[in-house]
Amino acid sequence: MHTDSDSNQPPPFEGTDLLACDPALQAAVERHVPEAMPTLRRWSATLSVPDTYALADAANRNPPTLRTHDRRGERVDEIVFNPAWHALMQLATKAGEHCAPWQAPGPGAQVARAAMYYLHAQVENGTQCPLTMTFASVPVLARHAQMVPDAARWLSCVLTSDYDSRALPVAQKRAALIGMGMTERQGGSDVRANTTRAEPDTGGAYRITGHKWFFSAPQCDAHLVLAQGPEGLGCFLLPRFEPDGRRNAIRISRLKDKLGNRSNASAEVEFERALAWPLGPPGRGIATILEMVQWTRLDCVIGSAGIIRAATAFALHHARHRTTFGRVLAEHPLMASVLADLALESEAALALALHVARAGETEAESTLRAAMRMVTPAAKYWVCKRAIAATAEAMEALGGNGYVEEQPLPRLHREAPVNSIWEGSGNIVCLDVLRAMRREPDAADALRQWLATARGANAHYDRHVDSLDATLAARDADEAGARGVVQAIALAVAAAELLRHAPSSVSDAYCASRLAPATYTGAAFGTVRDAGAAAKILARALPG
Repeated sequence: MHTDSDSNQPPPFEGTDLLACDPALQAAVERHVPEAMPTLRRWSATLSVPDTYALADAANRNPPTLRTHDRRGERVDEIVFNPAWHALMQLATKAGEHCAPWQAPGPGAQVARAAMYYLHAQVENGTQCPLTMTFASVPVLARHAQMVPDAARWLSCVLTSDYDSRALPVAQKRAALIGMGMTERQGGSDVRANTTRAEPDTGGAYRITGHKWFFSAPQCDAHLVLAQGPEGLGCFLLPRFEPDGRRNAIRISRLKDKLGNRSNASAEVEFERALAWPLGPPGRGIATILEMVQWTRLDCVIGSAGIIRAATAFALHHARHRTTFGRVLAEHPLMASVLADLALESEAALALALHVARAGETEAESTLRAAMRMVTPAAKYWVCKRAIAATAEAMEALGGNGYVEEQPLPRLHREAPVNSIWEGSGNIVCLDVLRAMRREPDAADALRQWLATARGANAHYDRHVDSLDATLAARDADEAGARGVVQAIALAVAAAELLRHAPSSVSDAYCASRLAPATYTGAAFGTVRDAGAAAKILARALPG
């Protein structure tokens, strides 16, 4: 019989208030939208309790299953979820995570919602997929509402802080969710190679025949899909049910067996003259759906920043309660350096995510919006990549215990790659940055002007921006070197935000470790060699 079962074992992190233990997030919200703090405190209190973590664990240990037919042999194509999934979805939709900035637009609305999404990402990520797509669909639906019968009903159901999982026509639902279907077997990211056809039908409708290789969240009430119409590739709203109550001809072939994002359903589907309504000008489907993609890319950044934060907090909590070789693990200089580096990565990711979110505010200045045409894909590339490395490093901080499924770190590590792949993998978003740099001089000029306003605070930053400025001005970066340029942009924007708003212990360490080529490899953590700086960084990262 063991008598030391409780000896040298960290207490559970679950139950720690996620907002209260995050000074960087608190400061950012207080700076941009202080009136949102009471709502965020309530949301954090809901997320932080052990019961919510238990729901997250249950939803991921019991993934959804496909039910193609009912007992009479009739085709139903329904997804069966664990009750924990529905409970998590109810919590998030009640909080308005999928619609709050559209319900009450105004100064700070996007930042407040980004903070809400960031907190959610620290607990469970699969439920964020239908939430982000629904959130991102609203501007597209609103812009092209005149093209969709009963568009007002769709928008009303989407803009409702409620959850209705029933498989019913939208006219009979309290609330609705919207998904997305773009890629096909033969094309993947090259959606211009899509072969799915859209044929004109009566009353302005179309009938779609073909397939989608990734159909995100097939349980949603409608999806935005791309299909080849008479004028070229178009964007269409494909409802789950036809207006007369019949199930639309969407046949789910199978659910994807994914590395992560296990709680959420992704499917392969076929369409057999499925009813759909056009959105946007004929033949301009990519341009139409890209408005939705820009918002989902923002959520990839926020979600990945939340994953980095969760991994960092778990690792630091463990290291402060675990004694090794005669002292607390966090007090070993090399471990302190690694943890401080993770904390720098986390705060920089948050700063970058909220910076992009601010550009989506209704009152955002035009130069900020212009710069975002380069910064959003750059942030998506960099933060999502860093989440993969950060979660691996955090697991290692816990040793063997970090690798077992009782801990949330393995799940966070499996979740991290999806944000890097979804909505434009690394190479795709890097090419988007190069395209904007070459074809949209106002975007590059706006970014150069914005970066210049942070000069003079740090010599490493100034040298980095000098080099980047020359590249942006020349607009001649070669494709093979695109990742280096995009990384340089993301690091520069994150550093500028930290120089403006973070303590010097954080901003100076970030610039010294990330912007000085002799010390930063872009992969390894453990570059903070100053013990005093490391102590200050860690004290801020997880107080108490």
